[in-house]
Amino acid sequence: MSWAGTRVGVGTRFRYDGETVEVIELAITSNGNEAVLKDGRGKLIRLGVKELLLSDRARVIPEGSGPSSDDDEDIAGVVLSQQSESEQDGVRERAAHIREVLTGYRSGTPELAAGGEPRPDYLPDVSLGDRYASKAAEIGVTVRTIERWVRDYRRGGEAGLAAAGRPARGRAAKVDDRWVETAREVMVEHTRESKPSRTMVIERTRARVIARFGPDAVPQPSRATAFRLLEELEDQHPLFRLSTKRNRDIADRPDGPYGKLRPTRPGEYLLMDSTRLDVFAFDPFTLRWVQAELSVGMDWYTRCITGIRLTPVSTKAVDVAAVLYQSFRPPPAGRDWPRYAVWPEHGIPRTVLVDTAVAEGAGASGPVLVPETVVIDHGKPYDSEHLTSVCRRMGISIQPARLRTGRDKGPVERFFRTLREGLLQVLPGYKGPDIHSRGEHPEDDAFFFLHELEAIIREWVAVVYHHRPHASLVDPGLPGLRMSPAKMFEHGMARAGYIEAPRDPNLAYEFLKTEWRTIQHYGVEIDRRRYNGPGLKGLSNVRSPYDGPVKNGSPFQVDPDDITRIYFRAPDRRWHALVWEHAPAAGMPLSEDALIFARKLAAARYRYPDDRLAVADLLERWNLGLGTTLAERRIALRLSREQAAIELPDTDEQVISLPSVRKALGEEMASPRGEPEAAEAAETGDDDEADLEDLADEDDFYADALEDA
Repeated sequence: MSWAGTRVGVGTRFRYDGETVEVIELAITSNGNEAVLKDGRGKLIRLGVKELLLSDRARVIPEGSGPSSDDDEDIAGVVLSQQSESEQDGVRERAAHIREVLTGYRSGTPELAAGGEPRPDYLPDVSLGDRYASKAAEIGVTVRTIERWVRDYRRGGEAGLAAAGRPARGRAAKVDDRWVETAREVMVEHTRESKPSRTMVIERTRARVIARFGPDAVPQPSRATAFRLLEELEDQHPLFRLSTKRNRDIADRPDGPYGKLRPTRPGEYLLMDSTRLDVFAFDPFTLRWVQAELSVGMDWYTRCITGIRLTPVSTKAVDVAAVLYQSFRPPPAGRDWPRYAVWPEHGIPRTVLVDTAVAEGAGASGPVLVPETVVIDHGKPYDSEHLTSVCRRMGISIQPARLRTGRDKGPVERFFRTLREGLLQVLPGYKGPDIHSRGEHPEDDAFFFLHELEAIIREWVAVVYHHRPHASLVDPGLPGLRMSPAKMFEHGMARAGYIEAPRDPNLAYEFLKTEWRTIQHYGVEIDRRRYNGPGLKGLSNVRSPYDGPVKNGSPFQVDPDDITRIYFRAPDRRWHALVWEHAPAAGMPLSEDALIFARKLAAARYRYPDDRLAVADLLERWNLGLGTTLAERRIALRLSREQAAIELPDTDEQVISLPSVRKALGEEMASPRGEPEAAEAAETGDDDEADLEDLADEDDFYADALEDA
């Protein structure tokens, strides 16, 4: 049997500083045990035995066989652990037979002898050959098999018997390595291409092997063997079994260990991303299904969702800024939400701090965090000047994710999957994550409007997601404790202390798009739109204090979803609203995209169009139900939303909002007739249903549309 130790004495050889040396003398001196070594040139070296055995400069050259860190054999624990219970029982029984052949005792020692041992056929005076023959006849094998078992047992004990009986793994072992490497090379080349068949990969591999090494240099495997080889290579480089997108993701994995940012407190990193929802919603303009995109902001440390924005068709920069703004000022919680899902407006859970002044109100729908760094991808809305300027004004750092590397924002990507599996798939209109998972007509079941779908998602996040334990939310000091995002927020408060959030009532203006323009006697002109208001009084002839991109220019905040007014901070540091001269013609919020589209329509229809005529023509076109193009539908969808992207505070020049806007914002503002809007809504019931009923009575337009759907 091999041993882990090796004899060290006179005649033992070592590798010392790359040379082979031999011990010729061991001596005990006043400095301890010493050894005298002689190299191949006859030079003598005196070293301490301790240095000889422990120094990295010397390594013993063992004699005979034995375990070593650089040998081809696995350690005994690895070999035996691969055996099943029945296989281990067989190895132990076989080892007992071999010990009886060698010693006469199944245990291998007289001290543990069983009754009747040693048996007559295995007495010490019986020759080894006769003992081999007796054991072969006893268990029904050949003498040659017994000799092989004895050799394996002497080499590695029971592990030697197990390794000898284990079948060789890997069907590709019989195939030439050059053919295997060429097949792997062909598979790697198809990573970015469409998925090939196994037959085509085999044929290309054979042709390349012949062209590279010659027609008879490399043995070609049979078709069955080649197919089995590709199954083994599939584990190393997936190509056939998974989707091509998944195969590309696996191929892009880093070769080294994964690395990621390690958040240590709430608000340190805010992950932001958008995704196309796997559920259809209703288009309020045409009463047909429409796809929507969801943009969210997630605090990496706590996994809390701090901002949610649902947009039709596609996401814009103002929507991303709105998600970021919700981290500072979350929208109010729903009136029927359970108490545990409502956050106080200061953002600290009730178990940490109770603010009686705030607890009386409705509360916030999420925690308040001031992000230090936002992690974003390279999408157009996130890579825009709008978001960059907002982060710069707020003092927020931007950390772009690597291109086509979704794992850099892994938690928020996992949230999208959790949302789909936990909520979206149970809603009507669910269409699945891809076309292969889609039902026959999922759009026939879609009846949620966009604002209703966003309200459902927001409530699910507050009620379910924030209070469900996450496997990734753990405290290293308490590894067995699984925490929810809400509990992790409390844990972060205890570690990092109180997080301050700016409470400036005019903070929303900071998240709007900034335009630099000069103040003229007629007001301010932005993209051929003129704005004016009392806030500009006496400023047309005053030099601007700003050194901006426009000479003598001043900054104005513009909301792309409502260009009927812009916002300006006067030298007295008060915000003022400047109204567009044609805002009365619109009578409703008008987006920048809608005005551009209206100008194109008017230019094609009239010789001398102006903005007032263009807006009136566009509204007439929509009222007639002719807005059927993709551009018109997108504009109508954004106008049909009953809530603004960023809720702006009131200014002295604010006009009265539309009833639907006042209802969505929950404001008890007086209607033009002087009646409280809240009381009117309470008496008439659901305004949306009443509006639909009125429209249905008018020429039965919606009734016909519902029948067609």
